[in-house]
Order: sequence, then structure tokens, then C-alpha cells
Amino acid sequence: YPGCASRNLDRRKSEAVLKNFSPHYKRQYTVAFCKHVQDELEQHRDSQSQFLKTKPKAEAGTVLYETELLHFAEDLKKWKDRYVVIKNDYTVDCFETKEAYLKGLSPKYHIVPAGGKVLTSEEDYNLLSDKHFPDPVGSSEKEVAQPFVQLPREFPVYLWQPFARHSYYCFQEPEAQRQFSAVLNDCVRHSNHDFLKQTTYEVEAFLEAVQFFRQEKGHYGTWEMITGNEKEILSNLVMEELLPNLQTMILPKMKGKRNDRKRAWFGFVEETYGLVQQQVSEGLSTLKEECREFAKSLEGTIRSDMDQILNSKNFLAGKIKATVSEPAQKCCTENIQPFLTSILEELMGPVSSGFTEVRSLFDKEVNEIIQNFQKTKDITKLKENVDQLMNLPFSSVKMEPCYLKVNLLQELLQDLKSRFKVYHIDFVVQRTQNFMQELMENAVYTFEQLFSPSHQADSAKVATTIEKVKLRVLKQYDYDSSTIRKKIFQEALVQITLPTMQKTLASTCKPVGYITALNKQTGHGLVFSDFKLKQLCQQSGNKHTGTVSVVLNHSGRVVLCKHQLQMLSVWRMRGQLECCSPWLKLISPFFSCRPRTFTCIFIVADGR
Repeated sequence: YPGCASRNLDRRKSEAVLKNFSPHYKRQYTVAFCKHVQDELEQHRDSQSQFLKTKPKAEAGTVLYETELLHFAEDLKKWKDRYVVIKNDYTVDCFETKEAYLKGLSPKYHIVPAGGKVLTSEEDYNLLSDKHFPDPVGSSEKEVAQPFVQLPREFPVYLWQPFARHSYYCFQEPEAQRQFSAVLNDCVRHSNHDFLKQTTYEVEAFLEAVQFFRQEKGHYGTWEMITGNEKEILSNLVMEELLPNLQTMILPKMKGKRNDRKRAWFGFVEETYGLVQQQVSEGLSTLKEECREFAKSLEGTIRSDMDQILNSKNFLAGKIKATVSEPAQKCCTENIQPFLTSILEELMGPVSSGFTEVRSLFDKEVNEIIQNFQKTKDITKLKENVDQLMNLPFSSVKMEPCYLKVNLLQELLQDLKSRFKVYHIDFVVQRTQNFMQELMENAVYTFEQLFSPSHQADSAKVATTIEKVKLRVLKQYDYDSSTIRKKIFQEALVQITLPTMQKTLASTCKPVGYITALNKQTGHGLVFSDFKLKQLCQQSGNKHTGTVSVVLNHSGRVVLCKHQLQMLSVWRMRGQLECCSPWLKLISPFFSCRPRTFTCIFIVADGR
């Protein structure tokens, strides 16, 4: 496990990543906060319409799956009987016994499967795990053939994770294996994406900061490690840079048999990841609090001057568009447009098949309810069947055939790897599967709202009523499904093609990096590059308008060199910009990106 040298390397790398990430996060936090305030003032609402009723979130702690199974205890190096419970936070809790769970004791193991992959064969697990064990020593065929974990039963389930401990389970029957692997795949999918679909301005700021952080290093497009929550994603950024150094430092010094070295390496990576998460969590918490305080100090200025901010944003947006329009159009025409139709065709098949399968499953389940009632005429049994229908979206085994339809995208979009440098289509697949599950939730919830077994006085008409409700729900499902699929196609096309555009325009757009930052929904500070001062004065009706020359020093901080502003004293400031002007305070965070000289025009009114 990590010695003193590696621990110091972990800490230094974590501190370096946080230091380089902080300017991006601070900038995007202010940008996202400003847009949040704008949405509040303009009372923006989600314009997407839907017919199905949205199911309210289930109560936290709802159990989705529980069973007894064999689990390999890594610390004991032996298989143990465990009781596994999976709740609607989609984490996996392993208890020593069912009694321990019922008594409310803490689980023996708590697993967050973000970034994981579920495998059901020893061969598949060995292939994947070997890719992440770059053995410099080399091994004989005999060593390679030896099983990493001896299986006591025929039907295993492996949970592989890039930096966390791998988990191993075993079952006596194939049906139990299938059920658990399906549930575990649901856990991985939700752990990967539930944070990403949050719509708070803080989450938006974080994700955009990660994007800009990676683009600064020349990485464009999808990233397979943007999974989990903020702490996990930022820790993944650290591990991405740290792991090559650790491999060079640690792997050549490992001794022993191949499986022993492999097990020790995975344990070392797990221990390192835990240390990185701890360091990142502390630094991120401090950074977020700093940003919250800064945003709070700006809120009054943003609210009072929102009109000016939006005018500035629109002006800058026009300037940026004029700058990038020609090269962007050229890139699109030559490198993107010719392939859009073929990409869309490949997307439409599996995605549409998946949603059609969800529709068919709902139709089939409701038809079975009708048939059962026609046989029994039992209202109590009918109510039980309707209650069971509410659990259909969380029945991993029943939903699995729907999800598998979308998995075909992995094979159909192989040519994207060479053409658009898109190596990870998992994001599109799993996001689509989440939409499918949500739509099934809404369908069964709408059915429940429209049909109540306890209110059926005439049992002779119950079957007809159920059929009418089913057809109504299916009609609403068709509309919502069409809307969601269009959204999926649009987002997927952007995700696949935008990196090509960004990489092509990277050199062109760098000189206006500070404008790009301002342009993200704010345009703070009324910064203009060449706007007629006379028109500005006429529009504002204010004579107190002038020009300021601004220079950024080597550290990216603002240095005011000279200005001609009526009724204001001359400022000569070095280092971090601090002054009485709310506008200058507002824009100063955006001037910390890279050294540059430019000229700005500020509107000065009422002493500001």
C-alpha cells in the first residue's frame, strides 16, 4: 500500500489539479449563478410538454432488491454468505446476515458502483482487469491461465470498477445470476448519471468547469470517467493524471506470482483513490464555499443591472458569432454535415426499438391484468395486480430486454472512433436507458391515476374500463416517447460531432477566451471591443462615459494603467483588482484566465 513517497505524490497531484481546476470553477460558478438569477427574474420554466403524469420521487430508503448470496470477502480471502440490500439510491449494501440488516446494523460493505461494469463470465472479467494491470514483468501462459478468484459455484457476477475494489458474487442458479446482474447494471447506470441530470446551477457550473479543464489540456469530447458525483468526478481527474506516475513508480518493484501482484496493484489503486477522494473532498468544499460567498456578494448588483448584463451578453454574442461563423461553417460543411444522416440512421434504429419494447411491455402487463380479472372477477386480486404494475419500471429482469435493444449502439457506431474520435458511446446508451425507465414510471403512474379498482362498482365493465385507460395511456406514451427521442437524437448528434468542431476552432478561438467566458449567459461588465462611444452615450443619456486601458500581468491579474473617466480619480493598482466600482468587481474574476492586453469601455453612472 502507499508509502510516504506515493502519499506525497497523491497529495501534490490533488493540490495541483484543484489549483488548476479552481479558476474554471470560479468562472463558471459566477456564470451559472447569473443565469440562475436571470431565470428567476424572467420566470423561465421548462418548455418541454408531456402528456403522461410525472411520477413523484419515491421515499428515500425504498428497498428495490434484497437477497442472500455468496460474496468474496477480499480481506478474508474467502467466500462468505452475505445478505445484500439495494435501495433507491442505487448503492449496494452487504450485511453479514439478514438479522443484522433487520436490526439496523451498519453494512459490512457499502458499494457505490459509479463507473463500474457488470460481467457474468470469468473470461470477460480477466480480459477487462488485465487491461488495467500493465504488468512490466510479464507472465507465463500457466500463470495467466490461473483463475484470479476460485469460484465455489457455477454462476458468477463480477463488478469491476476502475479505482475502487472489485466485487465478486456467486449463485447456484442461472436465473438468480441474471436477476442480480440486471439489478447491478441498473445501479451502475443510475450511479453514473443521476448526478449529471440535476439542474441546479452548481451542478451546471461544475460540469462546465470539468469540460473547460480538460479542453485546456487538449481533450475534447466524451470522457468515460465523468461518472458519479462531484467528489468522484474530480477524483477521477486526479487519478487520470496520477495513475501513469504510480504505474512507473510501483509496478516494476512488485514481486511474487502474477495474481498476487495483480491483487496488490488493485489494492494499491483502491487505497490511493480513497486518499485522493479525501483530499479532493476537503479542497472542493472550501472552493464551493468561497464561490457561494462571492456569488452572494454579487447578487444585488446582478439583479439591479440585469438589463445591462444581457445587453452586453447579446453584443458579445454577436461579435463572437461574426468571428467564428466562417471557420465553423467550413468545418461543418466538410467534416460534419456529410455524415449526419448516416449517424442519425444508426441512432434511430436501436433507440426507437428500445422505446417500442417499453411500450409493448406495458401493453402486455396490462393485458395480463385484464385476463386475470376476467378469470377471477376478484377486485381484491385486481388491486394487488395493479400495485404490482407500479413496480414494473424497477423490475430489472423485465426491463432488461428493453435496455438491450439500445446496447446495439455500441456495435453500430464503431466507425465513430476513427471519424470523430468518439471512443465512449456509453453515455448516450445509459442516458437513453434512463429515459426509458422514467417513461415507464410515468406510464404506470398515469394508469394508476386514471384507474382505481376500489371505485369500480360494476365488475362487468371493469375489463372494458381497463382497456380504455390502457389505450389512453399508450396514446400519451407515443407522444412523450416521440418528444424524448427527438431530444436524445439532438443531444447525441451534438455530443458526437461537437468535439470535431471544437478541436478545429481551438486555435481560432483562443485569443477571445475571456470573451467566451463572459458570453456564457452573462457578458458581465459591459465590456466592448469596438463599440461607438458616441452611440453608447446617446443610448444611456449619460455623459460620464470613458475608456479604460487594461493589462493583465503574468499571473493573470488586472493592472489598471490609465483611463479618462470624468468625475473619478486616477487608479493605479497592482495585483488583485479591488475598488469601489461594483462593475469592476463583477468582471474581475473573468480576467484571470490568461495574460492579455485589451481595451474596454465602461458605462459609468451614478458614481459607478
